[in-house]
Amino acid sequence: MEDGYQNKTAFIKGAKDIAKEVKRQAAKKVGRGVDKMTDEYSKRSYARFEENDDDDYPVVPGGQDGGYYRGDSQAANDDEGGHSDSTEGHDEDDEIYEGEYQGIPRADSSKAADGLAGGDGQQFRDMAQFEGERRKDQEELAQQYETILQECGHGKFQWTLYFVLGLALMADGVEIFVVGFVLPSAEKDMCLSEESKGMLGLIVYLGMMVGAFVWGGLADRIGRRQSLLICLSINSVFSFFSSFVQGYSTFLLCRLLSGVGIGGSIPIVFSYYSEFLAQEKRGEHLSWLCMFWMIGGIYASAMAWAIIPHYGWSFQMGSAYQFHSWRVFVLVCAFPSVAAIASLTTMPESPRFFLENGKHDEGWMILKQVHDTNMRAKGHPEKVFSVTTIKTVKQMDELVDMAGDISTLRRYKLKLTSLFHQVRSNFLAIFNPEYRRTTFMMMAVWFTMSFSYYGLTVWFPDMIKYIQKQEYASRTKFFTKERVEHVTFNFTLENQVHRQGQYFNDKFINLKMKSMVFEDSVFEECYFEDITSSRSFFRNCTFIATLFYNTDLFQNRIINSKLVNSTFLHNKEGCLLDFTDDNNAYMIYFVSFLGTLAVLPGNIVSALLMDKIGRLRMLAGSSVISCVSCFFLSFGSTESGMIALLCLFGGISIASWNALDVLTVELYPSDKRTTAFGFLNALCKLAAVLGISIFQSFVGITKAVPILFAAGALAAGSFLALKLPETRGQVLQ
Repeated sequence: MEDGYQNKTAFIKGAKDIAKEVKRQAAKKVGRGVDKMTDEYSKRSYARFEENDDDDYPVVPGGQDGGYYRGDSQAANDDEGGHSDSTEGHDEDDEIYEGEYQGIPRADSSKAADGLAGGDGQQFRDMAQFEGERRKDQEELAQQYETILQECGHGKFQWTLYFVLGLALMADGVEIFVVGFVLPSAEKDMCLSEESKGMLGLIVYLGMMVGAFVWGGLADRIGRRQSLLICLSINSVFSFFSSFVQGYSTFLLCRLLSGVGIGGSIPIVFSYYSEFLAQEKRGEHLSWLCMFWMIGGIYASAMAWAIIPHYGWSFQMGSAYQFHSWRVFVLVCAFPSVAAIASLTTMPESPRFFLENGKHDEGWMILKQVHDTNMRAKGHPEKVFSVTTIKTVKQMDELVDMAGDISTLRRYKLKLTSLFHQVRSNFLAIFNPEYRRTTFMMMAVWFTMSFSYYGLTVWFPDMIKYIQKQEYASRTKFFTKERVEHVTFNFTLENQVHRQGQYFNDKFINLKMKSMVFEDSVFEECYFEDITSSRSFFRNCTFIATLFYNTDLFQNRIINSKLVNSTFLHNKEGCLLDFTDDNNAYMIYFVSFLGTLAVLPGNIVSALLMDKIGRLRMLAGSSVISCVSCFFLSFGSTESGMIALLCLFGGISIASWNALDVLTVELYPSDKRTTAFGFLNALCKLAAVLGISIFQSFVGITKAVPILFAAGALAAGSFLALKLPETRGQVLQ
């Protein structure tokens, strides 16, 4: 007889014919409540639960807020004050009665109840009809919600939320740059091999891929704000730990988990903010929000530039614990995430999420808060929020609690199982016939955009490093068959190659060797003291009666050489930081700073034109221009030329990303929005890993292949983008 269950303290509110039937079947136990139902539902037949003790009844509500459904037809019959709370033990005639506990669980929740649901004669809800009713409710809610947002206006509340969510987006931008900036220092500090360096560079993308998928799915079930708080907290905690851990494997794990945390920020932030924006403001202000990703990149570049080269900012506790400047940088990069958490605690949940989940009163209160905040800021505190009732969406019956002697552990296990099935069902729904074509098209566009963008943006710095290396190598000085006797070297030796030399009774004291190579040389009765070397090697050399004191010229620096009566005392332990690239480090940070700053014009243009020319034209047009700009890369043969092309490509392609973010938000309904966005963003990170791996393999070999790959991917993406539906001027589904 019931459409859903209330908890023990709720009263039975139903149609009169249902109430009479309940009274006729009075039993020993106090009946649980049923929701107020329409005449259509009162005609349905219902299965009964077996008679149980009070504490043995499963509590199965008709919706997440206890089955309270508010539609336009019901508003007139609601109690004064519009509350969803009930008065225990009364029916519509204000009579206290007793009755059997009756209800109809949905098909999958009967299994979760583990046999507590009653007999074989149960009849289950017509799912097709129910989905049709939900879809109709969602369409009505979308139209009404847009009208309400128009009444609330755009003002102080939206701008406050803009800066709060901007911090979360900034944290995502910072995370992308952290590992790339610390890698040159961390690889020396942790003795990383080439394979380990490659894994450290990709681990953040893998973590973000997992995080985007997981948190995107959960945000549609447990709420945008709560999910964002959790994922930012995970990012903050493991970013903090990663700055202190010493072992490479532990550092790798911390960066992975940090990426898992921050991976959910982009899908949640854009979905969250869009649900507070009216139709005519949505495209523009979501594009303005994208600027914070750029700000995150600028912040990371500036902090790396200011902190990492200061090697004096370090301390160590013996040889076991070292805290160098790059660890200070990692710690500072966690600040945006911490600031976002602190700010987000002052903001409410998305009212659209509450209304989609049947929570009328919670959604109404937040919308009233938005209205009142904006009106007070505009100098109209006397304006009253005129909305009294808002359409909510019918909810499926779900097992959310169990009473009696069911253990707490099992109760939580059932809840987690139910949540997992809900998230899985939501994910599969984006591949239903209604959304299948859109989803596959969006997958292709996201993949091609990410493959080309991330591949090129990593390829650019690597090419700049390669050009610098080639230029540096062109200045190398070569010495052959020289003989040096009784000479003391106490100055920096740099960028030299000595072959077949003879050194007798020479002293190398308190100096740095930078890119020094000695081949087929003989050192006899020489003395090396307090030597710090970088990219310096002795190959096929012979050392006779030579003393090495407090140097790092052991094992990995001396290759295929003979040691005759030679001694090593107080060798420098561990891996030392590479001091040779001070100027190059500054240049890389400066290049990244310029590259992120260059997207500012593209951000401004896309924000101003997004609602004027439409999302598809912006996406396709920017992709085509980016495709054309790729062919200019073949002319970038100098360092300054490559920097200019990097800025050009970044400034053009940012408009595509902004349009893609807005389009993704608007193509999917609210109950599937972050799930779809999270999945597409996870695919984006997978494409980034592939693009980076492929493009890096061609550094120093050829430019043609990366250019063709990037141009082809962008051309395909722009063509497929035109096949998507335009969402400009539409209400948020």
